[in-house]
Amino acid sequence: MSRKGNCWDNAPQESFHGHMKDHISEKVAACTEFLEVKAIVDDYMDYYNSRRYQWELAKLAPNEFYQFYTTGVYPLDIPNKPELPVPSKSAEELGAGTESRDSTLDASASGQPLTE
Repeated sequence: MSRKGNCWDNAPQESFHGHMKDHISEKVAACTEFLEVKAIVDDYMDYYNSRRYQWELAKLAPNEFYQFYTTGVYPLDIPNKPELPVPSKSAEELGAGTESRDSTLDASASGQPLTE
């Protein structure tokens, strides 16, 4: 969720949804049932995360890059393997281990009703 006054927080999600709409809009328009739409979206999500290779992710799909980043083992057999990326910020700087900034998120995650 975006912080107030920071439009760049949502940019990756907006980009993803824009690409998804470009790729699946014609297929979804032909659907007559929700399960058909769900199957198309699930297929696109699988494609996006497992088979869509990205130059900025060491020429890997997002799931492969995550494995590379966490294990240090590059999955492709190529002569000039890239170096393991070094994070520019620590987990704490990115908010790991801190409470949510939005108390309604904590309540909804615990199953409690949301109150204002």
